[in-house]
Amino acid sequence: MTRMLRIVAAAVLFLVLPLAAPAAALIPSAAETAAVTAAPEQQIASTAEAGSDERIAARITDIFNQLPSMSQVDVTVSEGVVSLTGFAPDAAAIERAETIANRVDGVVTVENELERDVSVDANLGALGSLSDKFDGFVAMLPLIAAAFAVALVIGLVGYLIAGLGAVWRRIAPNSFLADLIATAIRFVFVVGGLVIALDMIGAGALLGAVLGGAGVIGIALGFAMRDTIENYVASLMMSLRQPFRANDHVVIDDLEGRIIRLTSRATIMMTMDGNHLRIPNSSVFKAVILNYTRNPQRRFEFELGIDAEDDAGEARRLGVDVLRQQSFVLGNPPPFASVDRVGDSNIVIRFFGWIDQEKTDWLKARSEAIPAVKDALEASGFALPEPIYRLRFDAGAPLPIGSAEIVETTGEPEQPALPATFAPKRKKAPRPKAAAEGGAADVSPDNEVEQMVDAERSSGSTDQDLLDSNRPVE
Repeated sequence: MTRMLRIVAAAVLFLVLPLAAPAAALIPSAAETAAVTAAPEQQIASTAEAGSDERIAARITDIFNQLPSMSQVDVTVSEGVVSLTGFAPDAAAIERAETIANRVDGVVTVENELERDVSVDANLGALGSLSDKFDGFVAMLPLIAAAFAVALVIGLVGYLIAGLGAVWRRIAPNSFLADLIATAIRFVFVVGGLVIALDMIGAGALLGAVLGGAGVIGIALGFAMRDTIENYVASLMMSLRQPFRANDHVVIDDLEGRIIRLTSRATIMMTMDGNHLRIPNSSVFKAVILNYTRNPQRRFEFELGIDAEDDAGEARRLGVDVLRQQSFVLGNPPPFASVDRVGDSNIVIRFFGWIDQEKTDWLKARSEAIPAVKDALEASGFALPEPIYRLRFDAGAPLPIGSAEIVETTGEPEQPALPATFAPKRKKAPRPKAAAEGGAADVSPDNEVEQMVDAERSSGSTDQDLLDSNRPVE
């Protein structure tokens, strides 16, 4: 945030300083102020010398006669006071006449009554100046044509060099970076040709003004298109770092699927239910990526609860033995189990096993392992109790616990019947495990989504794929 504020402040100063420069020029410097303060005021003599007015008038008139712009100025002097009347071509000439008169020795003050001459004859000089400028432009046309030709040749050379796509693709790690290098070469040559052309015709100041304005506009556009630029930079970094391969099974934040391709704008995935998913590369670059394909070995886990009175150690050993007997469970790393917690009415045991994802589907393996361990525990007499709840009725006598039967009387003196109660679930008697039907269960991987991704990649999409199997994965 601090860096952004500094950039904004620099941009504001860049805009304000050119506007403040003319105003600053009107403010006298400290040295000028000191000089004016130090200069003593001219003293006016109490008496005028004989013939001084004529001498002053003659001197000023002689000076004005040497200046074409002052030819229509009339000068009269009385007691050292100079009166200027007549016409001058412009405001600058009027001010200049007063300045000259003030500099003549003996002048007390100047009454400037000059008016601007707005007649056509008096302004023929301005029209002549415009004509001279046009003549100068016409004279420069050959030079301008030569400068334009030089800029055009330099630009064409840049386009030819940038067009060597095979060279840049061989140098750059991927096609995206190769296109970026070609674009940069074209830009450098075009700007270089423009600079040389403007320097040839003496318009370097114009180029500076244009580049300065372009810099301010670039800063404004940078803030306005921050997300777009961030996404573009993320695409460049991901094309260099290669965070995944095509058809990798990944989870990006909470989005799961298989990678189809990486483009200059987005990462395209196919979800596990067969839908296309497009994620901006700026989000992918900052996201947490979980890749299931990089390591073929993957662990599954599940938990089962046994009665609190049962032997938890024996249940663990029995469950691990059952997992070892499953053909899809790897022996290295071996399966294992741990007591996770003591629940309200049971002891929770968590079982773990490893599979090879290239040969076994993770969901299928877990679905087969859970009932196998559960049936083995029940067959060995371990109870898997359900949650037990005790109901209490505040009105009347407390309900006895331990019997679920209603006491009835037959022929005996009538006795009060005991209300129904709720008792914990009793252990089930061991029962033989049902024989598996149809042989071993099918736990082979489901490749439907993987095949759809391969078909999508081979369809020849117009989106450029930045994934390169020849580069190392990050």
